[in-house]
Amino acid sequence: MFIEERHRAILDILAETGSISVTDIQTKFNVGYGSAQRDLRLLEEQGLLKRTHGGAIPVRQVAAGKPKNVTCKDFGEEKENYVAIAKKAVSMINNNDVVFITSATVGYFMARNLPENLKIRAVTNSIIIAEELRKKQNISVIMLGGEMDGKGNCYDAFAIDTIKKLRFDKCFLTAAAISADFGLSIQKSQAISFWNAVMDSSKQTIGLFPTEKIGFESIVSICPANRLDVLVTDWNALEEDLAKFDKQGIEIVIVDKE
Repeated sequence: MFIEERHRAILDILAETGSISVTDIQTKFNVGYGSAQRDLRLLEEQGLLKRTHGGAIPVRQVAAGKPKNVTCKDFGEEKENYVAIAKKAVSMINNNDVVFITSATVGYFMARNLPENLKIRAVTNSIIIAEELRKKQNISVIMLGGEMDGKGNCYDAFAIDTIKKLRFDKCFLTAAAISADFGLSIQKSQAISFWNAVMDSSKQTIGLFPTEKIGFESIVSICPANRLDVLVTDWNALEEDLAKFDKQGIEIVIVDKE
C-alpha cells in the first residue's frame, strides 16, 4: 500500500470511529511505531486531523457543537474520558462546599457520581442536572431561573442577576473548545456574560476539558484560558498542548484511564 493510500484509509477510519490510535495503525497497516507516528504528524501538518497522546482525533470545525435537540444526558453511551473527568471533579469537592456545576455532559456525569456522604450546596442552570441532584438527600440545590433554552438551560439576564448574588467555593465549567491563544470558546455569544459572571462569583475556577476540546477554537471567546485555576483533562491530551496552559500558570490535572 502506498503512503497516500494509507493516509486516506486512516482518515476514513477517523471519520467512521472518531479516533484512531498509533497501535491501530501499526496493526492494520503492518507498519512500525515510528511510521505510524509520522503518518499522524504529516496529516496534522495538512490540517486533516489532530494528534493526541496515543493517536489522533478528527479536526473540529469552528462551529462544531451538539445538535439543537441533544441535551447533556443524551449520549447513547457514556464516554469513559468524560466520566473519568467528572469523577475527578467530584473528588475535588469538600464537605459544605458551595459549587456551581456546568450544564454540559461532564456536569451531568458529576451529578450522577456525587456520593451520598458528601454534604454540599450545588448550583446549576440546567433543569436536567437539577433533577439529577434533587434525587440526593445530601445535596441542597439552587436552580437558576430565567428563560429556558431548548436544552433545558438558563443563561439570560435573570440567571446572571442571581449568579451575582451568590458566591461559590468552586465552579466547574467547560466550553465547546479551549486553546492557549483563544481561550475558552463557544458557538453562541449569548452565554458569554453568564459564564463570566459564574467565574467572577467563584473562589476557584476548574475547567473540565476532554481531549476532544483541547487545542481547538469555536466561534466566540468567553475569556482567556488563564481565567482557569485548574484544567482537568484525560490521558489522551497531548503534552505539547498542556505545556502551553502550564506556561500560563494553570494547574494541570490529568486523569488516568480506569
